[in-house]
Amino acid sequence: MAVTGLILIVFLLVHMYGNLKMFVGYEAFDHYAHWLKGKTSDGGILAPIMPAGQFIWVFRAALLLAIGLHIWSAATLSAKTIKNRGDKYQVTKRQAQTYASRTMRWGGVIILFFVIFHLLQFTIVPGLTGGKADEPHTMVIASFQQWWIVVVYAVSILLVCMHIRHGLWSAFATLGANVSGAARKWLNYIAIFVAVVLYIGFMIMPLAVAFGFLK
Repeated sequence: MAVTGLILIVFLLVHMYGNLKMFVGYEAFDHYAHWLKGKTSDGGILAPIMPAGQFIWVFRAALLLAIGLHIWSAATLSAKTIKNRGDKYQVTKRQAQTYASRTMRWGGVIILFFVIFHLLQFTIVPGLTGGKADEPHTMVIASFQQWWIVVVYAVSILLVCMHIRHGLWSAFATLGANVSGAARKWLNYIAIFVAVVLYIGFMIMPLAVAFGFLK
């Protein structure tokens, strides 16, 4: 669960970087999107090592595998926990547990539904919420000009970042980095920093569209 979680966090950081290309220019954003799919004149990413358009399918398969393993790990760990202690503790005394850690399970389920919506919106049914499907920037602009989509994203990305805040700390702790009080403190700082950066990085572009800075 720790390894797949870190893989997904790296993906989110790269995804955020790609989204921010909207501020460089629509041509840069569209080129980046087409380059990932192998639709540029140079054959796209990893060409000619891989045929044009093949990398994105290998990448999607690997990402789906990571998501599937992450969900399977969560379900397995949850089942073991319930089996060992029953459905509920006889006495519950939360002393140092964060809100993020207490909401990992239901937050993860909501995030899964958001990911499905996001894939439908921009990948499975391109242009579902507006914009020309062959021009990535028009889909983004048309989508985030709708206030309800911005609200959905603001809430969903907040849940994602809460999940990451606890998950990143837990992942490093699981992998052996939680070796002292000082290490525990820095792991917490890093987790908060990454979560905040991701929230700002993912929301600045939708808000820029919603308020008319990107048209």
